Amino acid sequence: MRIGELAAQVGMTRDTIRFYEKVGLVAGRRLPNGYRDFPPETVTWLQYIRTAQALGFSLAEIARNGEKLREEPDVAIGLSALFEEKIRVIDARITELTALRADLATRVGTGCPLRAAGQPVGATAGEKAD
Repeated sequence: MRIGELAAQVGMTRDTIRFYEKVGLVAGRRLPNGYRDFPPETVTWLQYIRTAQALGFSLAEIARNGEKLREEPDVAIGLSALFEEKIRVIDARITELTALRADLATRVGTGCPLRAAGQPVGATAGEKAD
């Protein structure tokens, strides 16, 4: 199918599909007239890309994992493993962000990014007050 028809079916712009082709996420062949021609399964793959992005996967992760999934005998098992790994990454990021939030909260009202609340004017976060 040509790029315009593909774009209409998946609700993406032609430019998005061209970009995905450029970075290797989709592949089409060129017709003698220069038009791109994509196989029908590209529709499903582009829907997968959109869903994976909505679930927090980067295009690099999608490309890397897409290759693995195509080789996986049971796609459901492969996807579950990817989701579990993504959950671990998200949990680690939540822990980091919680610590960052707590650190920022101690600095509110100090007027200085180097001083936590309650520290004397000359002290920085790593120093103890006398």
